[in-house]
Amino acid sequence: MAVASEAYLGIEEYKVVGTRPVRHDGADKVTGRAVYGTDYTSSDLLQGKVLRSPHAHARVISIDTSRAEEHPEVRAVVTGADLVANFEDRVEDLGEEVIRMKDLFASVMAHEKVFYHGFPVAAVAATSLSAAEEAVDLIEVEYEVLPPVLDVVEAMKEDAPLLHEDLQTLSLGELSGKSSNIGSHFQWVLGDIDKGFKEADVVIERTLNTKMVHQGYIEPQNATVLWGEDDRITIRCSNQGAFGVRDQVAKILGVPVSKIRVIPLEIGGGFGGKIRAYLEPIAALLSKKSGATVKMVMTRTEVLQSTGPASGAHLKVKVGAKKDGRLTAAEAMLAFESGGFPGASVSAGGRCMFAPYDIPNIQIDGYDVCTNKPSTSAYRAPGAPIGAFGAETVLNEIAEELGMDPLEFRLKNSAKEGTRRADGPIYPKIGHEECLKAIMESDHYQSKLDGPNQGRGVASGFWGNGGGISSASASVNADGTVNLVEGSTDIGGSRTSMAMQLAEVLGISIDDVNPMVGDTDAIGYTGVTGGSRTTFATGWASYNTAQDIKEQMIGRAAVHWEIPRDDVEFEDGVFRSKSDPARQMSFKEMAANLDSTGGPVMGRATVKPGGVGGAFATVAIDVEVDPDTGKVDILRATIAQDVGKAIYPPYVEGQMQGGIAQGVGWALNEEYVYDDEGRLVNSSLLDYRMPTTLDLPMIQTILVEVPNPGHPYGVRGVGEVPIVPPPAAVQQAIRNAVGVAMYNLPMSPPALLEGIWEKA
Repeated sequence: MAVASEAYLGIEEYKVVGTRPVRHDGADKVTGRAVYGTDYTSSDLLQGKVLRSPHAHARVISIDTSRAEEHPEVRAVVTGADLVANFEDRVEDLGEEVIRMKDLFASVMAHEKVFYHGFPVAAVAATSLSAAEEAVDLIEVEYEVLPPVLDVVEAMKEDAPLLHEDLQTLSLGELSGKSSNIGSHFQWVLGDIDKGFKEADVVIERTLNTKMVHQGYIEPQNATVLWGEDDRITIRCSNQGAFGVRDQVAKILGVPVSKIRVIPLEIGGGFGGKIRAYLEPIAALLSKKSGATVKMVMTRTEVLQSTGPASGAHLKVKVGAKKDGRLTAAEAMLAFESGGFPGASVSAGGRCMFAPYDIPNIQIDGYDVCTNKPSTSAYRAPGAPIGAFGAETVLNEIAEELGMDPLEFRLKNSAKEGTRRADGPIYPKIGHEECLKAIMESDHYQSKLDGPNQGRGVASGFWGNGGGISSASASVNADGTVNLVEGSTDIGGSRTSMAMQLAEVLGISIDDVNPMVGDTDAIGYTGVTGGSRTTFATGWASYNTAQDIKEQMIGRAAVHWEIPRDDVEFEDGVFRSKSDPARQMSFKEMAANLDSTGGPVMGRATVKPGGVGGAFATVAIDVEVDPDTGKVDILRATIAQDVGKAIYPPYVEGQMQGGIAQGVGWALNEEYVYDDEGRLVNSSLLDYRMPTTLDLPMIQTILVEVPNPGHPYGVRGVGEVPIVPPPAAVQQAIRNAVGVAMYNLPMSPPALLEGIWEKA
């Protein structure tokens, strides 16, 4: 996918922020020197392997590990009996996921039941991977197989098989008093929904369904752990948050966080799917038993079977509008499958689905429903693509019914500063209108389709973005360079984004900043790289760290010149005496005089900022449908996104293009396929179909810069919202191409072909 980017609007120009330097991690990655989780080794390394359940739902009657323990190369075997519940049973926020601690504990390894195909049951550590694989096959498990529940609607019925006998629905703040697969139910009401529909001249209601999909990161989950003789646990892993792993492992194993050090290695993608600790607690137990370092790496099959995909869902969406195009009411019911344990992202889906619009009357009901599938995890704007698929699909049909251009229709109803969202917040300055106008004025939208069975679709999307805690520290070297240490896992170039914000404050070149990601013993607490919080929050920590350095250096300049501190000013990397302008020194020159003015200078900051700015995006997608096969080709795609201020434009453009690519995969091909017994039957990348560069055109990006007033440089998170609108845009494009309305994802060739036959 080549970059084709243009700016729309634009804001204050800076010396470093907004430029396009070479990434600091680029050389190591393109030469293969970067160390990922699978690369790490040690002299005492053992290989770990997990035995996983062949059943989707079953009671564990007994586990016999004796034959595995007798294997000559096996050094340790663990089961759920090796885990002791040392936690308070409360809900924990993992960053982009919220989970009950008892469920996090139960999900590490089977105790009384297994809840999905691939559920961990036992594990071994051996001197070689082949020996570990042999040994897990020697473990004998007796199961009582139970009927699985695989459909979210069926799971909600009162007579459905129960996954958790102790789970009661928390509905509107109150427990139901009876066991259920529904973990929770919420309702948001804005205005008077009945009044709104009575005022409508056009009302359209649709039922839609989506399937579970995987994040599709290339690197599998991994963990290398040493539980040392001093009872300190050292973990090396590729995860989206080192502190999140530390905290999860501490709670699961019942050890203090001070006894755990997590060293983040390079990460080969995550998209929200590498927040939870899957292998780390198991590897720690194996290391404690064996006295050696234990390395565990999932196979691709294990990744697909046993880690957290995005929810499948069942939606009902109803929208009303007047003849002049003004929306009067919107109603939605969302049921998200959470997999084996409650915790689906249904609230985020509900929060985001109507967020781009000013609708006076809204009611949204959401249900978090357990099924015998892997426990769901965050996936890039978790929940929002599902909600937007429902809302945007219906909005496109209303615009068509009214004979309005779909973008003009959206512009007429666009949310703006002062609009109240259904879940309560009132928007500050936002950029949805600007995104709509950017697409309307784009070459893409102004162009004509020139062939049969071609269609164009549009949609908008929203993501609220995150804040959270971030830390940074930096030290000034004698040559004027600065070493920056921050705590956010770098998934796609964030080290450079942080370095640029620090360099801008200090007036130095980006080449003079050396950024690195610190481990949990080397930097202050920092939340996960997720929720589009990293450049905003860790960037702010880097900004404040630079301000700390600047203030210290002003004091040093005063000492050097033997003048009062308030006589020194600093601008564009130069210190000057206000009373004697002839006295001036560059940042580099001042750095060379630190020893004579008091010694080294080090800045630091920890932030938990408010002022998070939500992000909007609008896309236009052209398709061509082969009516004989149902195959859909993406001809053209353009996205306009309010990025606040693009700190590092190549990073921003890559995020936007990647989101479109994943959204197209969600729309057309990706799905988890289960047989009647709950076994995943497409657990390889040959059978789980993700789009490649051969399936996608050049994706044009339009960077809309409406600065977020809550950040020093106007930053809005950019990583989540690009994935939100594509499924609905593709749906409309297909409908315009061949006249078939698809309400279930994915709109795969067999499904679309069936729709074409039914229409004929």
